[in-house]
Amino acid sequence: MKPIRIGVCALLAFAVLSFGAVEPWGYAILEIGAAILFLLWGILSIRQRHADIHWNWLYLPLLGLGVFGIAQYAFRLSVYPYLTEIDLLKGAAYVLLCFLTVESFRGAGEVKQFLWFLLILGFAVSFFGIIQHFTFNGKIYWTIPLTGGGSPFGPYVNRDDFAGFVELVAPLGLAFLFFRAVRREHFTLLLLFTLVPIGAAILSASRGGIVNLLFELLLLAFLARARRIGRKQLVVIAALTLLAGTFIVWLGVTTAIQRFEQLTPEEISRNLRVSLYRDTWRIFLDHPVVGTGLGTLIAVYPRYASFYNGQVVDHAHNDYLELLADTGVAGGLCGVSFLVLLFWRGLGNLRFAETRTSRAICAGSLAACSGLAVHSLVDFNLHIPANALIFLLLAFTATSRGGSPKGAAPSLEPSA
Repeated sequence: MKPIRIGVCALLAFAVLSFGAVEPWGYAILEIGAAILFLLWGILSIRQRHADIHWNWLYLPLLGLGVFGIAQYAFRLSVYPYLTEIDLLKGAAYVLLCFLTVESFRGAGEVKQFLWFLLILGFAVSFFGIIQHFTFNGKIYWTIPLTGGGSPFGPYVNRDDFAGFVELVAPLGLAFLFFRAVRREHFTLLLLFTLVPIGAAILSASRGGIVNLLFELLLLAFLARARRIGRKQLVVIAALTLLAGTFIVWLGVTTAIQRFEQLTPEEISRNLRVSLYRDTWRIFLDHPVVGTGLGTLIAVYPRYASFYNGQVVDHAHNDYLELLADTGVAGGLCGVSFLVLLFWRGLGNLRFAETRTSRAICAGSLAACSGLAVHSLVDFNLHIPANALIFLLLAFTATSRGGSPKGAAPSLEPSA
């Protein structure tokens, strides 16, 4: 299934580099690519006359939400069926790519290679973001103007979206370092791939990103401590903290400090954020059972807006409230079930993992998903296709048995 693995990685890279795949052409290519890869997987399975499909419990809440969204669209329960259709197509692409990732990345060796790809992608995008930050001319990639405004960093139009991306990739490198799941000759490279994204996130001055990176660091330290962390791991944590601090000071922290002290013109005020939450909650109260329809907040919100500043509100800046408004209690239960299954199965895999690689894979994926889940309380990263897709892929990685010792590749396991 090597062609499938290459295709999944290529689509991920495209999604990130195409502004997070937020433009219609971006998520259209993502959907078409997912369909083509699924068709290719089917052809390869038929040729091999064998399809050993691995079940993952996370399919249940995702498929449940999908079926409910189809019902909203088919029975005209959605106030704007076209917007619901767009969200359903995105969701179908996510599920297909999760399925293909689970089926094509088997065993700890292949999963580790996938996480290394994410680390390399995170480093490359972050390094580009740092260069663009110091040479910024008002355009993304120095050529593409910001027609709708924004506070870009790297290929992302919004710095908080870039920080969400870093929250997903940085914990992977931290986990490999904390659990010593890397060969000595790769240690320096992994350190570089981990520190540069962290430094870029600090430089982006995303307050939510900075706070959640600290949360992920503490969570990983706790998970490592629960596995009876030794002196070597403590030395790694101390050295990593010192290096990260030095790197951040070298890059400059003035902008980040200012962001914690005051708002910038492109930000929403605290009062506006509170009104967004309150108004979105009112939408849910008026449609508590089935919601207004997947992806319809942008169409429904103007009727409930208690504060007007002339800007279009496309998201509630709280993914959980938006899910309730869009899908009611039914969708909310699917969301809660997904999170419960994620941490139940993920922590179970971590508890019974027998190798450092398996432990690092589970712990890093769980920490990444936890960080973005917390960030989603104050932002809408789960509505950025690239970030949502990586979140789901890491959730399936944490809960899949693909990282079990049985499938481990001895050549990738570090020496003691």
